[in-house]
Order: sequence, then structure tokens, then C-alpha cells
Amino acid sequence: MKTARLEDMKKGWFVGNFEPTLYRTTDVEAAVKRYRKGDSEGKHYHKAATEITVVVCGRVRMFGTEYEEGDIIIAEPGDATSFEALEDSVNVVVKIPGVNNDKYEL
Repeated sequence: MKTARLEDMKKGWFVGNFEPTLYRTTDVEAAVKRYRKGDSEGKHYHKAATEITVVVCGRVRMFGTEYEEGDIIIAEPGDATSFEALEDSVNVVVKIPGVNNDKYEL
């Protein structure tokens, strides 16, 4: 058995091929991401990975569209988006496969 604390993981990522991780694999990456209103990430895309974002609570903007609690957004390889937290938000993010160095900023 293993246990960990989410706050001890880097930016909420707890499954994948990086340190620290609770479960090392290249098959998938998983995170619980917490954002404050106004937090943002620049426009980027992935060449190999599909990224699935579940808005657990709050409101965010991706692909120029506002999403709220319960929405699920799938970004396929090559789909470019920026990210903005429109209010305090929590997202679950899953990347398949877990490919290191697959984030390309525009």
C-alpha cells in the first residue's frame, strides 16, 4: 500500500512518468489541479497526447469557450488552447498516453 498527499505532488500531478509520483507509468498521467480566479496558462498543444479535463467545480475558459462544473473537455493531439480560471476552480486532468516533453507553447 502507498499513500501520499496531493499538496506534495507537483502542480497536482500524481500519476505519470515524473517525480514525484504516486504511480509511475508512461500509459497515462493524472492530476487534480486547483486554480485561483485569474490563473492562466498560455496557448499550447500536445503532439502525441489526448488531454481530458473535467471541471469539478468553478468556471474556466478553454478554446475560447466558458465551461462550468460537470463539463468535460477533450483536447486531441494538435488541438491548441489557452486556459483561464474565471473563478476559483478544481479540475481533474488525464493525459493519454503519458508522454514527457509533449507540451508545445504557441
